[in-house]
Amino acid sequence: MKVRRRFTAVVAVVSAVALVAAGCGRGTRGGEGSASPGITDTAITLGITTPLSGPTAGPGTCTVAGVKAYFGSVNAAGGVKFGDGKTRKVEIKSYDDAYDPQKSLANFQQMSSDGVFAVTAGLGTPTNRAFRDAAIDEKFPQVLVMTGDPLFSKRQDSPWQLGFVPIYQNEGAAFGKLLAASGGQHKVAVLAQNDDYGKGYVEGFKQAIAGASNIQIVRELSYEATDTSVDAQLTELASTGADVFFNAMSITPLAIAALQKAQQVGWRPSWFLPSNTSSPSAILQPGNASAFPGIYSVAFAKAPQSPEFAKDADVVKFLADLKQYANYPDVPAFPHCMWSYMVGATLQQAFEKMTKPTRDDFMTALRGISGFRAPLMLEGTAVDTTKDGQPAVSSVVVQKYNGKGYATAQTFG
Repeated sequence: MKVRRRFTAVVAVVSAVALVAAGCGRGTRGGEGSASPGITDTAITLGITTPLSGPTAGPGTCTVAGVKAYFGSVNAAGGVKFGDGKTRKVEIKSYDDAYDPQKSLANFQQMSSDGVFAVTAGLGTPTNRAFRDAAIDEKFPQVLVMTGDPLFSKRQDSPWQLGFVPIYQNEGAAFGKLLAASGGQHKVAVLAQNDDYGKGYVEGFKQAIAGASNIQIVRELSYEATDTSVDAQLTELASTGADVFFNAMSITPLAIAALQKAQQVGWRPSWFLPSNTSSPSAILQPGNASAFPGIYSVAFAKAPQSPEFAKDADVVKFLADLKQYANYPDVPAFPHCMWSYMVGATLQQAFEKMTKPTRDDFMTALRGISGFRAPLMLEGTAVDTTKDGQPAVSSVVVQKYNGKGYATAQTFG
């Protein structure tokens, strides 16, 4: 009897040790312990939830293609050597949310089951907001995402998040400063998406022109992101006779329709378009943008469509990687392809600083990047993740459409 009791006790102890060991092997949700989910000694898995179908599928597809192109090339060369001395391949899992917040939340929940280490690069403010709270609760990195919402770069509010593209206010302010410095008298009509996206652009623009006696906003209207037409708003704004149209719009078909409607009613002001709806081939050419005296936007990436960058070394490699590793043979119509390629380069910088295979250490490493000139970045721009309240890229260059691509706009007019 004593022998049997002793044997039972030994089995219990061994079982307990095995359970503890199994728990350590799985890692922890927040990244404390031996390893977080989604990372092994040989690989790390990243997830992207983004619109791969629907009206925003063009830029959404780009957010996956750029990351795949970058890490496809890196993996082919052997992988990334992390700060802990181990070399790992980077695996990408993509999920279609069709720009639907409920689908993006479901995709995030699926990532938790699929063994994803971090979410990155996905497009959209409402879709990224949909699972932000869940990511914080799970201590799950949601980083370098394609939204200009300032919330994602405020560390106290969003400790496991970081935006990549400039916040909306920065883009709006850049154009406002250029217009205010023109010296000429200008009447401005505003059409903005009725959400944080549109409001952020207008806020930045208004702050930049505050005190400028040469700028007058003569009418300000809004539209819903679910609207299928903005014809009524364009007709009303055209009646103001404004010579500048500030159009804070994120929906590609509506941006094209707005350009066309303005011409139909005989209104030809200079335009401002956000960076994500300023594509020459996908928006400006179908909208016959050359009919207007000037189309302005902001950028921080070299545009492969622009003749000045046709033989640029960064652009040549980018296009080759996009074709070979992302099955994307065409010159991209949307800047999101270039942005997500830069996301890949920025993630590599963080991986190389990681000394532990944990999400905690990853976030620490990611927030320590300063003055990094990622491939494809324009002169005067850089990645800086050290500033609380600012995304990885906060600097932009105002550009003017020249019929084929964009050129830097030193002055307005």
